[in-house]
Amino acid sequence: MTEPTTAVVPLDVPDGVNLILGQAHFVKTVEDLHEALVGSSPHLRFGVAFCEASGPRLVRRSGNDAQLVDLAVRAALAVGAGHSFVVLLREGFPVNVLNQVKAVPEVCRVYCATANPVQVLVAETPQGRGVLGVVDGETPLGVETEADERARRQLLRDIGYKL
Repeated sequence: MTEPTTAVVPLDVPDGVNLILGQAHFVKTVEDLHEALVGSSPHLRFGVAFCEASGPRLVRRSGNDAQLVDLAVRAALAVGAGHSFVVLLREGFPVNVLNQVKAVPEVCRVYCATANPVQVLVAETPQGRGVLGVVDGETPLGVETEADERARRQLLRDIGYKL
């Protein structure tokens, strides 16, 4: 038997684009994710790619922005893990759609939702590939001060997330 290997797969997300990486369990996922995203905002631009784990084992794709669909497909191929999915968003944020994504019956797990640089930790066995986890962004540089806390609270009010 061949020993399992691990790899670090970087996912390059362009400026202004957010990524959601998750795992689901059925080919119907791509259509249900599409419907959930369309229903969340009329302005949201998105691309979805889903790695089918059996049968023809294709990367299934959908979306309303051809560039984001293409980028999602490239990211899904790079990860190459069965039943994983990638959603790329523009003109909206994961916080606006994450509950809808998690409510899709086929969705088992969301690994991350971010605009940060992402590295996906992937295991490979003779059977296939699986996501072990993610590295989302960079390590902390310190602890917020009282001034940092005031700035954080103000930012949330300035962008409309808190009153």
